Amino acid sequence: MTADKYISKTVQPLKLTDTGLFALDMMNDFHVRHLPVVKDSVLLGLITEQDILEFNLDDTLESYQIPFSRPSVSPNNHLYEILRLMADFKLTVVPVTDAEDKYIGAIAQEDLILELGNMGSFTVPGSIIVLEMHRRDYSLARISSIIEQENVQVISTFITSDLQSDQAEVTLKVNSKDIRHILASLERFGYAVKASFHESEFIDDVLKDRYEALMMYLNV
Repeated sequence: MTADKYISKTVQPLKLTDTGLFALDMMNDFHVRHLPVVKDSVLLGLITEQDILEFNLDDTLESYQIPFSRPSVSPNNHLYEILRLMADFKLTVVPVTDAEDKYIGAIAQEDLILELGNMGSFTVPGSIIVLEMHRRDYSLARISSIIEQENVQVISTFITSDLQSDQAEVTLKVNSKDIRHILASLERFGYAVKASFHESEFIDDVLKDRYEALMMYLNV
């Protein structure tokens, strides 16, 4: 799950000699709003669609004389670091560079999301349980122990927590379609079950909502 595994085979960098119009056409072709700008194989930074629209489209990028933002990851950075960078900078593309800032390639947001959708925890049949609790009460070990007593395993977790709130929402994927006894056990141990979904319901409704929420958060 490192950056080198997700480098796009299609997204290409721009050169300073490229025009703004050419850059916009490239962004349109790749369905992105950012592209790396490279000189002599070294990453200069990212240029955005908005940057280009503020200048004459027939001029070269070099003539724009704008400070490029330079977020990037190394080939061995973990998937979570890529996602953090995308969220922090609202990126549709993340450049990958070596220790000398040599450009290796780029990771496209669309490709990364498709890859996430194909990960094992999403494809294994099961159910979804959403718990609501105080952040200080969260213990994955305790929650997993309760679930495992019903001969079911937790195969993935997702925690949503507003920094301005003490509450947390914990989404669990378990490898069982029948979760009635699990829900009863969790409630018996004092956990508030906010929602639960069988696999088909989750795919049709919740996953769609989560995907749309992620797209809005990343400002696509």
